[in-house]
Amino acid sequence: MQNESDSLHREIVKEIAVTLGYTEKNVPTQINEGQASLVLDVKPATLCNWRCTGRYNLPFIKTGRLVRYRVADLAAWIAKRRTGAEG
Repeated sequence: MQNESDSLHREIVKEIAVTLGYTEKNVPTQINEGQASLVLDVKPATLCNWRCTGRYNLPFIKTGRLVRYRVADLAAWIAKRRTGAEG
């Protein structure tokens, strides 16, 4: 099961890299709110709303006014929300 989880995580990180125009070997560790909104296909204001209300437990890093998302956290969050038939 762990191997499946790792494989899914790597696959999602690759998809994130492609979405942002990076190669799978050159994926940044952190991305900004605009990039995260592209990955999740939501508006930046939606991410702001999720952060402020705590609607989804999507980890983020805040330094002053700057908001960053770790690619690993995004991949894990997407993997956890995956539903449907396995296989």
